Amino acid sequence: MFKKFIGSALTVVFVVGLAGSFSGCNTVKGVGKDVEVGGEKLQDASDKAKK
Repeated sequence: MFKKFIGSALTVVFVVGLAGSFSGCNTVKGVGKDVEVGGEKLQDASDKAKK
């Protein structure tokens, strides 16, 4: 029961965060830039974790 609640809560947080990030974009080009920056941050974090 608790795991299901945590999973649902994380999903809600993710969706709200995603909606907030898209609301700042006015064009598809802007969304692409936001996604690219997010990908770079994930890649940097992954590289740091490997070391």
